[in-house]
Formats: sequence, C-alpha cells, structure tokens
Amino acid sequence: MAESSYKITRWPKKERPRERLLQQGPQPLTEAELLGILIGKGTRQKTAIDLARELLDQYESLQKLFSRSPSELMKVKGIGSAKAATLSAAFELVRRIQSQSHIPKASFKRSSEVANYYLPLMRDLRKEIFKALLLNRANRLIKEVTISEGTLEASIVHPRDVFHEALLELATGIILIHNHPSGNPSPSEEDLRMTKQLVEAGRLLGIKVYDHIILAGESYRSLADEGLI
Repeated sequence: MAESSYKITRWPKKERPRERLLQQGPQPLTEAELLGILIGKGTRQKTAIDLARELLDQYESLQKLFSRSPSELMKVKGIGSAKAATLSAAFELVRRIQSQSHIPKASFKRSSEVANYYLPLMRDLRKEIFKALLLNRANRLIKEVTISEGTLEASIVHPRDVFHEALLELATGIILIHNHPSGNPSPSEEDLRMTKQLVEAGRLLGIKVYDHIILAGESYRSLADEGLI
C-alpha cells in the first residue's frame, strides 16, 4: 500500500487527533490519540496512532509506559531516538508537576500521609531514588530534595548530602524516603545501617530524623512505626 495511505493528514479533518484537540480540548481524545500527537509522525506502514497503541500494548498501561526509559521506548519498532526523547520529556514534565503539586501546603504528621502522597509518584520508578523531606517546626514541608538516584537495586547516600540542604533551609526535622524497585518494601541491612547513621548525624546537628519510609509497589514500611528509629 502507498505511504500516503498511512498519513493522518489524509483522514477527514474531524477525525484527526490534533484538529480535534484544538477544537474540543484534550479531554475527548483517547490515550493513544494523545500519545500519537506527541509521537508526531508514523512510519511507512503505521500512523502515529498505531505506534501509540503498540506502546500501550507493549507496556500494558499508560502508568507503566510513563516509567520507561528512552531506550525501552525505542524497543517498539518505529519509535526512534527523537520520538523517544519527546515522550520521555513529556513524561518527566508530568512527573515534576505532580511532585510540585501542593508542596508548600503539605503537612505530614503520620507515615501513612507521606506514603499516600509519594506512592503514586515513586512506585513505578525503575531505579532507586532517595529523597529527604525538609520540615519546619510545624511539620510543614519546606522543600523536597532528591539526594541520590541509584541503580535498579541501590542508591548511595552520604550524611553530608542529606543535611547540607537541611541546614541551608533551616529545617528542624527531616523525613527520609526511598523506593525499592524490586517491589519488596522490607528494609535491607544497608537501609537499617544507613538510617542509624543519619539519625546520629541529625542528632549532632540538632535536626531530628522523624522517619525513614520505604515505598514499593502499593505498599510501604515505616521504620519509625516499627520502632527502628
């Protein structure tokens, strides 16, 4: 079949996703159509919508697709480096918007509140991310700091990196939080050792470590709740 048969520009205007978005807004469009707009152009055999559907089929859901790296996206034939970069940039912008939403007003008094806030943001990450939540005297979040981004199995954390930002922001307390890409929230021996080290460093600096929360899948573990801090 000729290449032009696969071009969305050959479709009736009322069926083209980009034109529909401009006229009706993004809400009526399907996930595949929205992704297709980001992908832009298809291949000789497939439209951008076809490629979008293949991505969704490959990774089962938009949520799982959201956490894939550019190299993983490029495993779908027709998704080259430019298309993968565009998709990854869009996903990262969404992630940053989510992480910044309501941060100035966030107040954490229980581990469940922290977990409920961060599980949707971190449960599908493919590598271990370690964050410190800097709190004021009212337990309100001053700032969220990403301390390290590790491999699929571990992150590297040094007390200096954790407390440098806390001192700059005049935080009186911090909550430590990181994810386990394995899906198992149980603390490792290294998690326990690191937590003990950070609690002691905080004590010397006058900055209380309130908790260390480990997120994995749909569950979490709070070391404070378990009496390990």
